[in-house]
Amino acid sequence: MARIKEIELLAPAKDADSGIAAITYGADAVYIGPEKFGARVAVGNSLSEIERLVTFAHQYHAKVYATINTIIYDNELEQALLLINDLYRVGVDAIIIQDLGILEMDLPPIPFFASTQTHNHSVERVKFLQEVGMQRVILARELSINEIKEISNSTSVDIEAFVHGAICVSYSGQCYMSHHITGRSANRGECAQPCRSTYDLIDEGGNVIVKDKHLLSPKDLNLSAHLSELINAGVTSFKVEGRLKDLEYVKNITLHYRLLLDKIIERDNGLKRASSGSVVTQFTPNPSKSYNRGFTTHFVKGRQQNLASFNTPKSIGEELGVVTFVSDNWFSITTSHQVSNDDGLCFFNQNEKLTGIKVNRVQDNRIYPLNLNGIYKGATVYRNSDRAFTRRLEQDSTQRVIGCNISVNATASQLFFAVTDEDGITTQLIEPNTFELANNTDKATKTLVAQLTKTGDTIYSISKVDITCANIPFIPISTLNGIRRDLLAKHTVARIENHPKKEIRIERNTTPLPNPTTSYRDNISNSLAQQFYLRHGANNTAQAYELSKQDTSEPQTLMTTRYCIRYEIGTCPTFQKGKPQKLFLRDNNAVYPLQFDCKQCVMLVKEPQQKNKE
Repeated sequence: MARIKEIELLAPAKDADSGIAAITYGADAVYIGPEKFGARVAVGNSLSEIERLVTFAHQYHAKVYATINTIIYDNELEQALLLINDLYRVGVDAIIIQDLGILEMDLPPIPFFASTQTHNHSVERVKFLQEVGMQRVILARELSINEIKEISNSTSVDIEAFVHGAICVSYSGQCYMSHHITGRSANRGECAQPCRSTYDLIDEGGNVIVKDKHLLSPKDLNLSAHLSELINAGVTSFKVEGRLKDLEYVKNITLHYRLLLDKIIERDNGLKRASSGSVVTQFTPNPSKSYNRGFTTHFVKGRQQNLASFNTPKSIGEELGVVTFVSDNWFSITTSHQVSNDDGLCFFNQNEKLTGIKVNRVQDNRIYPLNLNGIYKGATVYRNSDRAFTRRLEQDSTQRVIGCNISVNATASQLFFAVTDEDGITTQLIEPNTFELANNTDKATKTLVAQLTKTGDTIYSISKVDITCANIPFIPISTLNGIRRDLLAKHTVARIENHPKKEIRIERNTTPLPNPTTSYRDNISNSLAQQFYLRHGANNTAQAYELSKQDTSEPQTLMTTRYCIRYEIGTCPTFQKGKPQKLFLRDNNAVYPLQFDCKQCVMLVKEPQQKNKE
């Protein structure tokens, strides 16, 4: 019999409340950062908050993954190990890591996942990570479905892939531009996001090809239409980016993917959800109404144009329509959407700058803003703040419930109440039978069913109450309610205790590195990382960019990206018959040479050769 494949929806948790919301709206797992060593330094959480999230998640047999996915310095190794042990103690289900030196520690028996920061873009790399003990590999966002399938077919490790959210323009873990410019390292969770800044694109003679645009700023990922293909390619965990996002984003996007994945799972007997319970909701999610820079499928179907958002790195939201008329204090647009008071609209002005408008009131087809802000006939209008949608989400009563049946039996001296849930877990509560027999058996039976079916604010939905008593006792409603509360509370403890956990120890070995020659791009930042690389056959241990003095004669690579500016603007010599030429990015401080490796089909952003004096 073929093994049933578990499909996991993995959502971000800025904090415990955000994680609880994600699970309520359908996540099978969430990922959260502790106070240190997370790749989003601004959203660290205390152990007590992580433990609170773990307790909530494990009721549903949902999982919590902790992110220790920065590089670590020597003076931090002991602290990192203590933190890993603490996270294991509070019940975290896995640790996501970037620094492979961690694998040289005396670790607790908890699964470790290879962060996308470990540059997981090839069969050889993923095979290596599998062999050194990683239970899951989080793939690079840049991979196509065919490349994912090749990796999956060649390995047995669990495969996780991003399906939604912000995109790093560089391969994750391979970006040093923030550290170069500001001293804030992306590999230390402190990225200053230079990819969202404006640049000029110039040629060797200083001629401006594109001026003052966000040339390195990608749109946001949305693979809603490709989930079945990704499942067939071998992906088992579908990740939503967004540990800096608000509750509205988490609820809306999580529910969107929950509903899509549920439809796929319902059609395929070989698939099942990776956690328990079902989402009961009347809310209709819509990704375009949450923070987004416009959407792209990136490289999932191969290279394509229109990956970047040149004119703004900010959220534009959903497209509403085109301006048809502008008056002194109002304008109208052609749209099928309902515009409401307090909506936030935006458009690109005639200088291609994103400009915001706050709606004061709407009358008929006329939109009266607080300020017209130069809106013009023919402008495309977007809505990046939908007040009615936000209000509906704030007032939403979506629940996640676990299906159960209750049985009632009795002897002359005892009453037996048992609850059995959808996972087959059973909890029994035994009460003394001190009750008189019911005068009206039918009424007493109906009361038993009615009161035991009520679940209030618990996580349970009782679909059936099976009463097999030979003689029906008369139990007061208040007593029945107390019995039900005690039974379900006891069952919740049983569910948490029965949460399936993997205990896996890292067994050190000498699996050879795919490439024994290391460079700063291997991010070796401590003695244990050096030890790890030497154990696996490295012939050197180059220091991480953050530690090295960078006194080499050749400019180092600040970004390695599959995204290509030449292809984006239609001048690729290989595919678009463009003219080969040397190109540079220029900001207010420096000029960055671009190097195009057409054989590998990647673009490199190099360290500046000179300060910009112009």
